[in-house]
Amino acid sequence: MQAPTVGFIYPDHAAEDDYPLAAAVLGARLPVAHIYGTDLHAIPELLDLGSPDKLRHGAELLAPHRPDAVVWACTSGSFVYGPRGARDQVRALSEVAGVPASSTGLAFVAAAQALGVRRVAIAASYPDEVARLFVEFLADAGIEVVSLSSAGIDTAAEVGTLTAAQVRELAVTNDHPQAQALLIPDTAMHTLGVLPELESALGKPVLTANQVTIWEGLRLAGHTAASATLGTLFSERHVHVGR
Repeated sequence: MQAPTVGFIYPDHAAEDDYPLAAAVLGARLPVAHIYGTDLHAIPELLDLGSPDKLRHGAELLAPHRPDAVVWACTSGSFVYGPRGARDQVRALSEVAGVPASSTGLAFVAAAQALGVRRVAIAASYPDEVARLFVEFLADAGIEVVSLSSAGIDTAAEVGTLTAAQVRELAVTNDHPQAQALLIPDTAMHTLGVLPELESALGKPVLTANQVTIWEGLRLAGHTAASATLGTLFSERHVHVGR
């Protein structure tokens, strides 16, 4: 099977180097286009960041790569619109890109469903006001949040500076025994390099923003690359279930 090209619209700069890391592991082409806005985890700014004009611009930047699918790689900039708004957001993106489209917010739902997960814990980097919108977003899809932690970090740039040790601490201290999986929802956080370690420490699947975003894009492109280094979601079993 020819390697797919999946394009990602990524806000500002933080942890976009997770994408070439995954591309090398999976043998896929994962180009990233950057759009820019005020770098705040605040609702008005997030609504602006995920606006149709900004996503249209991102699609235009990706067009020369001739992607097979496009994903809006921002969790908060998708779930802040609510379930219906997030679906409208990617429908409009698909129309301008001319290929299937999704977002990180919707990718979390699809990934949880592929794993058969109904109860989750969330270790969020956001302020509490923003994190609680993610709880509502998941609830609409029938996913119960049994524990929510909010690190209260105001900007994506600051999240991008978290070390592997800090990410591990965030995960281990904010899991919950009743959760079937732990969700870490911020594409600004470097997580791909520590996924196997996190899952080993917690004994359950860990879903992170860049991980589910890449999985969703490949799923939309009809590609089923598996890699144990990218967590349970990328196991041979689940990349096929998610199609």
